[in-house]
Amino acid sequence: MSQQKTPPVVLVDGSSYLFRAYHALPPLTNSKGHPTGAIKGVISMIRRLEHDFPDSPIAVVFDAKGKTFRHELYEEYKAHRPPMPDDLASQIKPIHQIIEAMGLPLLIEPNVEADDVIGTLADEATDKGVGAVISTGDKDMAQLVSDHVTLINTMTSTAMGREGVIEKFGIAPEQIVDYLALVGDPVDNIPGVPKCGPKTAVKWLQAYGDLDNLMAHADEIKGKIGENLRAALDTLPLSRELATIRMDVKLEFGIEELDPRPRDKARLKELFGEFEFRNWVAELDEQNGSAAPAMNSPEKNGANTATEAPLPGAEPVPASAVTRTYTMVTRQDELDEWVRRLEAADLFAFDTETTSLNYMNAEIVGLSFAIEPGEAAYVPLGHDYMGAPEQLDRDTVLAQLKPLLESPAHAKVGQNLKYDKNVLANHDIHLDGIAEDTMLESYVLNSVASRHDMTSLALQYLGEPTITFESIAGKGVKQLTFNQITLEQAAPYAAEDADITLRLHHVLRPRLAETGRLREVYENIDLPLVPVLSRMERRGALISASTLKQHSQELAERMAELEKEAHEQAGEVFNLGSPKQLQVIFYDKLGLPVIKKTPKGAPSTAEPILQELAHDYPLPRVILEHRSLSKLKSTYTDRLPEMINHRTGRVHTSYHQAVTATGRLSSSEPNLQNIPIRSEQGRRIRQAFVAPEGRKLVAADYSQIELRIMAHLSGDRGLLDAFEKGEDIHRATAAEVFGTSVDDVSDDHRRSAKAINFGLIYGMSAFGLARQLGVERKVAQEYINRYFERYPGVLEYMDNIRRQAHDDGYVETLFGRRLYLPEINARNKQMQQAAERTAINAPMQGTAADIIKLAMVTVEDWLLRDYPDDARMVMQVHDELILEVREAVMEEIREGLTSRMSAAASLKVPLLVEAGAGDNWDEAH
Repeated sequence: MSQQKTPPVVLVDGSSYLFRAYHALPPLTNSKGHPTGAIKGVISMIRRLEHDFPDSPIAVVFDAKGKTFRHELYEEYKAHRPPMPDDLASQIKPIHQIIEAMGLPLLIEPNVEADDVIGTLADEATDKGVGAVISTGDKDMAQLVSDHVTLINTMTSTAMGREGVIEKFGIAPEQIVDYLALVGDPVDNIPGVPKCGPKTAVKWLQAYGDLDNLMAHADEIKGKIGENLRAALDTLPLSRELATIRMDVKLEFGIEELDPRPRDKARLKELFGEFEFRNWVAELDEQNGSAAPAMNSPEKNGANTATEAPLPGAEPVPASAVTRTYTMVTRQDELDEWVRRLEAADLFAFDTETTSLNYMNAEIVGLSFAIEPGEAAYVPLGHDYMGAPEQLDRDTVLAQLKPLLESPAHAKVGQNLKYDKNVLANHDIHLDGIAEDTMLESYVLNSVASRHDMTSLALQYLGEPTITFESIAGKGVKQLTFNQITLEQAAPYAAEDADITLRLHHVLRPRLAETGRLREVYENIDLPLVPVLSRMERRGALISASTLKQHSQELAERMAELEKEAHEQAGEVFNLGSPKQLQVIFYDKLGLPVIKKTPKGAPSTAEPILQELAHDYPLPRVILEHRSLSKLKSTYTDRLPEMINHRTGRVHTSYHQAVTATGRLSSSEPNLQNIPIRSEQGRRIRQAFVAPEGRKLVAADYSQIELRIMAHLSGDRGLLDAFEKGEDIHRATAAEVFGTSVDDVSDDHRRSAKAINFGLIYGMSAFGLARQLGVERKVAQEYINRYFERYPGVLEYMDNIRRQAHDDGYVETLFGRRLYLPEINARNKQMQQAAERTAINAPMQGTAADIIKLAMVTVEDWLLRDYPDDARMVMQVHDELILEVREAVMEEIREGLTSRMSAAASLKVPLLVEAGAGDNWDEAH
């Protein structure tokens, strides 16, 4: 009969996870404005450890405030560390309270760092024949690894024993301290050897064994680095002592005292409720035999006002004990069985692993599937590293899967399936049956609750860390592509993607159904847009490289002129891109007024400061123009030709559906949304976007759509009348504000009225309007007062929407899309006022975004049905759609396009669409 093995003691490096959770998660808050991201992250990881080590004693160790013995050794120890951010510091006490309520030992030793407490306890465990697991993200802890001590990182789901340390660092655990002494640590201010990086340190230790032997042979090290080593000989022993984790701290407790106490469920429920971790509250209720409160029901949660209703996605679902069964499919009979099961499934999760993030160039390396939570398979097809095991033939497998993947009757769920659809198209598979997308489910549920990548969502909604790509592929220039990753590492990672996707869907979809009208937003707007955007991305846009090259040359010449002009005005030659040199020129030499300082106390030369200075001084104006042209040149005229795809001869952007808070689409590589339209240079860039031979570009955009939405939402009679009569709204506003007839409105008055119209819907203050118009604040306030006198419905709408935001914690678009405002009731007045401005604008900007998305779906369906060879949508920018159209049908396309865009929503005022045509985008706009 075998002897029962004693479970290891688990020592949690709370301080390490505190900072990692803070930086890994978005800045979450509860409805009262208290930060909660670090609380959620740390407690989620501890809960994961409880699940993974159910029989082990678990202790959580934090650094104590104040100095330690290392400060006595070296006064400058950690001297350069910035103070802890306030929003992190405020989360420490709640974390400690929750840990204590969980019944876990919370260890904070005065004048001792957490590392030394952990080292001492791990050493005691080893002496007593008990294994120790150290849960940390700190590389310094690798020095503690032995046959009895293992490191685990719950954020990356990785474990590291002795062989793992050697594989990761190239040296053994007992050499880690010497390694740390050599490379130093700028964060902790450990001196080290100047310019000695990890590669050099490892090379020296591999050659000389340890630091003492290296120091004895320092004369043998050649070059500048050898000089640096010899110069550091006096301080290296100190660096080593500072880097050494102590294992002899006198503690008043030992590992026997680390057994947990009973959980204080009442206190846990109180704390989870306070910070709005409502699913953890529900879990406690279930354990107590009571029904869990319904989401979004203030009455059932005992809330008195709507502000206490939970935000969707405000807390992770309890990490359930899902048994994971992940398989790697390398035989045809295994694949046949999975295909049979997929064909019979009502819904299956699906993911691709590829060679590149660039969807136009990416090739499939493998596919993963999941039908039931906890069970998933990975089918490797293209791992080609040296010694890679035999895999199924990629072309044969894809041919077998093609009917299933192209079938609209077989429902698929994925995480950002637009990417997978694009990649499959490279293999002549046209993915259909996109029934669900977890990225969009999360985004529609709450655009600001979390990032919408799988790692963030798994931690947010499942309470589980996932295997990160960096943990299996490495980082930076040495990062492997997926085809180079071993099957042993690739299979769990890929299978987990499909499994987590399916489990996320099971959590997120019900929440959409029970939260306002979000299910309609998801089903009618965001999800149908996925194939539309995919086709647009793959079509790409045709650009003229020669036009851009000529423009780039002209920009370079103008920049040289501006540089010369700047040098003449400054009276000396200087680097226009150097903030330090600009500070000297502006403030020391020319004596310009200091408007704002940097966090380090230096006078600022940031763009908003230059814009303010440019009103009164010529040099800042020159610098601003130079910066603007430099940005255009580097971002567009130089870069766009490099982005032309070698197969298609076109530029292929990526549209992002889950980035902006309000529902607007964004784009990257290239960013089409940021090409300036008001400047001549920006219009020149648009001239490089051209129509192919025999076609024209047709550009159609909504005219003043956000002002029209304001008229609809506010119901203001004056605005409604102006739009219904087809008046120039800015002239109409100018006539009202400046007390004149529409015919007598000057261009200056119209410009001022335009600034007022758009400024107010963005929540602009009198101060901001005064700066924009170049008038005194008092005058700007008079303009605003007169505006609201003439349009009282607008003022009433703004007051009402602010109140609603404070009461509900969110605002909605016309179609029911929600934007949560976690800072609307913040104690910080500036944060609260910023949230109020967002509350005013978000319904308009979000409604405009919804309208053009609906229009895109309608227009795409129309073109594919009636004009498949004659016209195609190729770009979307803000409120504008751009089509390539065969000249013979241009007029009927233009007419059909404007009518469909105008009919995308029914407002109290007409949705006016203006469309033009031309050989390039600028002509068409």
